Amino acid sequence: MSTEPTLTTRREDGRDIPLLVWRLAEPLLAISSAPLGGGIGVRHWVVNATVPMSYRRDDPDVHLAELAARERLTGPGIGLLTGVDVAEVVAAEDSGVRVWATVGLGDPIWAAAPPAAAATGPGTVNIVVRVPARLSPAALVNAVATATEAKAQALREIGLAATGTSTDAVSILCAADGPESAYGGPRSEWGAPLARAVHVAVRTGGGTGQGSGMPWSDRLL
Repeated sequence: MSTEPTLTTRREDGRDIPLLVWRLAEPLLAISSAPLGGGIGVRHWVVNATVPMSYRRDDPDVHLAELAARERLTGPGIGLLTGVDVAEVVAAEDSGVRVWATVGLGDPIWAAAPPAAAATGPGTVNIVVRVPARLSPAALVNAVATATEAKAQALREIGLAATGTSTDAVSILCAADGPESAYGGPRSEWGAPLARAVHVAVRTGGGTGQGSGMPWSDRLL
């Protein structure tokens, strides 16, 4: 995976809208909850796209595939959407584990909210992680849980009564070859630095105004 994503824009509805693109130097094994490229498999690229808060498309996977094609990305990849400006991405690193997070907290929720709870505003915390070793399938699943726990810890520490937002997504990428690490929990060889890096990235993003500021489209007007 490249050291840092490239920030670019695409033209939609008469506006230049930000887009983050990771062009992988080699295919990586991934687990993701993204609308495009979700599940477990080998992935060739990642995009994290800002969308206006008026976004109403019900085919985000198709939209993201269109954006990837515009960037001439080929092969299977991961596509994420958010209502915040992806130019505000926060990066953190710990013991070789690299994390990037875009933190929008306009719709904070408790995961175990009552059925009547409804979204109240723009949100989405998108987390992309690169682990410099191969994780087993079980370790990948465990790593998603570890990243989510670290995110929730960060939100608590910045004073937000929530575990996340209703549209958060996480993507963990690791080497596609080599000996497998069997564990991804918060005290494992790779889960521990992953947790610390996610914690730093989310806490920094949530504490710098990215999480509490206006959504991208409103700032534009």
